[in-house]
Amino acid sequence: MAATNTELIQSGKSSFKIEVPYKLFETGEDKEPKPLIVYLHGFNQTEKSFREDCRDLLNIHAYHLFIQAPYPIYDRRREKPVAEWGRSWYLYDGSQEQFLLSMGHASRFIEQLIEKTSNAINSNRIALIGYSMGGYLAGYHAIMRPDQVDDLVICSARYKSELLEGDYKKINHQCILALHGNADKKVESSPQRNEVEGLKEYGIDATFIGLDDNTHNFSRAFTGEILDWLNDRGYKHNPV
Repeated sequence: MAATNTELIQSGKSSFKIEVPYKLFETGEDKEPKPLIVYLHGFNQTEKSFREDCRDLLNIHAYHLFIQAPYPIYDRRREKPVAEWGRSWYLYDGSQEQFLLSMGHASRFIEQLIEKTSNAINSNRIALIGYSMGGYLAGYHAIMRPDQVDDLVICSARYKSELLEGDYKKINHQCILALHGNADKKVESSPQRNEVEGLKEYGIDATFIGLDDNTHNFSRAFTGEILDWLNDRGYKHNPV
């Protein structure tokens, strides 16, 4: 039997649309300008589960934007509907090139959603709160799109100052809080502590707080520190 000739006649890439849910809440007086707080959850979480973790922060008088990450994580046990599968913000295989490419896609999506949201509200500043995988993305977004971030909170992650490429002036308007569990074994706290010390040397308003007896989990100890820090920066809130 004669071999069949196989000829490639076309190869390329095409876009595949994934719908990403988000929720915007308003707390406090509805007529006054107030901050927009954007929340980026951790790996294998959803906006709903992170919203529950951040429930104390809803006492802040602000607009609260909870965004779900785009990439679904397959539930191998088949116990959850797709809507409840955990999510991932970016695709990482150990390659820095792939890491930054995927983070760039996620950051552009967040930029567009913040712009869309801002057109419908009366906000006077923007705070970005990220935990774990969302913390890495929050730091990336604050560096790459500094005009969209006034106050930055990174929990259980590292601020990648190397992405600044020495241009610290672009973030000199930002206030940065880094929170880390001292018992965190997934992401060691010392690199983040060193990052904050380096930022302070360039005049950046940056604070590192290590939480004793806290691991990688996002606990109420984190939200308590965030409330105090934002309160010091003029964010109004009801007693918790």
